[in-house]
Amino acid sequence: MSSASPPTPREQVAVPVFTAHTADTAPAAARRTIEGVRRRFGWLPAPVALMAESPQLLSGFLTANKGFEQTDLSPLEREVVVFAVATTNECHVCVALHTGALTSLGATAEMVTALRSGSPLPEPRLEALRRFTLAVLDHRGAVPDDELEDFLVAGYQPRHALDVVLGVGTYTISTFANRLTRAPLDPPLSPHAWTPAA
Repeated sequence: MSSASPPTPREQVAVPVFTAHTADTAPAAARRTIEGVRRRFGWLPAPVALMAESPQLLSGFLTANKGFEQTDLSPLEREVVVFAVATTNECHVCVALHTGALTSLGATAEMVTALRSGSPLPEPRLEALRRFTLAVLDHRGAVPDDELEDFLVAGYQPRHALDVVLGVGTYTISTFANRLTRAPLDPPLSPHAWTPAA
């Protein structure tokens, strides 16, 4: 008779908690959505396959993202917001995916490197946007007056401050879900792989 004690929870083999769904295995309410995403990308991104476990989460993220894309912020400005959230929340999937998006927008290598590393941007207006987004995150929305003033002096309007809040909310959903589900990096994104600075 063995006197060995049973393995502790940390010693047990980890079993995935979340399922990477396909259109066949996803809850019915998510099937049309994941098929639409698969057609758009040409493959089903792992984060979407994992988010499909909660059709409401997936739909909520995609709806919020569609709203964010309709804001008065330019595509490049929206990417600045996304990178501030993604690097702060250390979401390797979002950083890789949006590196590809930045590249397709014609962003300079200097800008891509700065956004991926969380460094100041070479363009003052975009740097003001990056700093304001970080202030929204750091202060949980209660941005000090001087930091809000810096944002407005850079040429932004009050509506843009609220657009940033929408972007922060949208990509908080995405980054938190990706981290919770341990979303892997899809092979097409591997050229843009990212790990947080130590």
